[in-house]
Formats: sequence, structure tokens, C-alpha cells
Amino acid sequence: MPSQKYEAFVTAAETGSFKSTAEKLGYTQAGISYMMNALEEEMGTALFIRDHSGVRLTADGENLLPWIQDVRASEQALQTRLDEIRDVESGNVRVATFNSIAIHWLPSIISEFLETHPKIEFEFNCFENQDLMEEDIWNGKFDCGFVTLPVKSKFYTMPLTTEPIYVVVAPDHPLANRKTFTRKALETEPYIKIYNDSYTEYDIIFERNGVKPNTRFVVDNDFAAIGMVSKGLGFSLFPRLILEETSFEVATLEPETPMRRKIALAVRSIDKASIATKAFLRFVREWVRTNESEACAF
Repeated sequence: MPSQKYEAFVTAAETGSFKSTAEKLGYTQAGISYMMNALEEEMGTALFIRDHSGVRLTADGENLLPWIQDVRASEQALQTRLDEIRDVESGNVRVATFNSIAIHWLPSIISEFLETHPKIEFEFNCFENQDLMEEDIWNGKFDCGFVTLPVKSKFYTMPLTTEPIYVVVAPDHPLANRKTFTRKALETEPYIKIYNDSYTEYDIIFERNGVKPNTRFVVDNDFAAIGMVSKGLGFSLFPRLILEETSFEVATLEPETPMRRKIALAVRSIDKASIATKAFLRFVREWVRTNESEACAF
């Protein structure tokens, strides 16, 4: 990053020799001479007096020396800062997510990430509506986000894993011991819907099974819905992560036509993402890869 010509100029001024400068900086003497000629042409004035004893600065060279030293020092400071950033010593990553990831993945991910990158700062926001999340990522309010595929916007996406979506019923439900929840049950049993004003994977399940749900309750909280299910008020649909370590007693079945959702990380542009964001993306990918068997166990 620092200009080779400026470095060579300052070193030649200090040593009084193009030969010594070449040896010190790892160039040929002809290479140093070429750089100084080019710098003189760029500056529009002679910088060195050359004779058999070596080189010494002209009056203009003496005048410009402190300025070039300042430029060289600034370039070296810039390079140092860039190296620090590339080593992810500092930075801020704004992450959009949804509840199940925030509860079951992010605490471990962030804890382990900060062991090697302790100065990175994070901001998180949980969304129930992926359309709104995508809009905020696209508009730059967040650097990246956990999403379910497919996405509507033209993001760069990094697939992470897939997880099943289960039908959840009370333990004493007549179908609780079955392997699957039938199409007829999906249509006739009372359904506890999680409120969402966008099209979701739950809507896809009913479409794939060719039925319309008998919606009895609409709630805006996952755990409230699970509590209602545990009391026998109806069935609901949840991805595996939501059901991990739940305190409610429920039974899980796959719908007659199974459904799995694909979880990914999305950024508007991987090329324009900050170095800290890229480091986070790489870490999450490796974390999921390493912990997938444990994370996907149910």
C-alpha cells in the first residue's frame, strides 16, 4: 500500500546512496534509480544531485523531504489500520434474525466468535415477517440476516441447513402417536395460527397437502401457541428449532406431505460487505457445519 517511490526517496536521503537504498529495500540499484527518475518527473523538479560519491538532495529535495516523510508516515499508518481491520480487530455487525435462531443459535455463535474477535460489536433485531427483514437488509439497516429460502430480493445467500416443520399436538391428542398428521386432520382439526401478514412456509404446507386450515385461534407469539397446543386447544406448526428444549409437553408429527425449510444467511452484496461481516458469515457457516448433527437432533 505505501508508495515504493516515497519509501525509496526517504531512504536514499538518509543513506546518501542508491546502492545502499537498493540493498536495504530489496531492489536493484537500477530499480531505485528508475523510481527516483520517475518521482522527479512526477514532481517536475530534480530531487537529487548524483556524483561518484553517491547522491545528495537538491534544494527542492530538501524542501520536499518533510512533506514526503509525512505522506509516507500517513500511508504506513493507513496500511497498519487496514491490516488491523483485515484481522477483524474491530468493527460492527448488524444482524437481522428470527426468534428460533436468536434463541438457539446466536448465544453460542456470538460467544465463540468473540473468543477470537473480542472487539467486534453486534446489533441484533428479531423479525416475525421476513418481507420486512429483507427490506431492511436491502436498505442497509442490517449488514446480514438469517432468512428462509427462497428470498424475494436479489441477495447473495449462504445456505446453512434445512430443518423439518412439524405438526404439534397435545400429548393426549388422538393422533399423537401417529407418524404423520393426515390431510384430513390438517383440514378439520382446529388450527392455532401464528400471526404473520406475509406468505410463509406454513401456508405452503396446507397448499401442498391440498387443504384449507380450520383456523380457530390466531396468536402472535410462538410460545403462547405451544402453550395453547399443550392444553388441547388445537394443533399448530413449528420448525424444529422452536421446539428444542420447550417446557411444554407436546407431541410432534410430520404432515402427510412433509415440509422442510432452508435456512441461509443473506447479504445484499458479498463484495461490498465489511470485513467484519465477512468474518461473521464464514464463522457461522463453519459453526453450523460443525454443530449441525447436534443442532438438527430432535
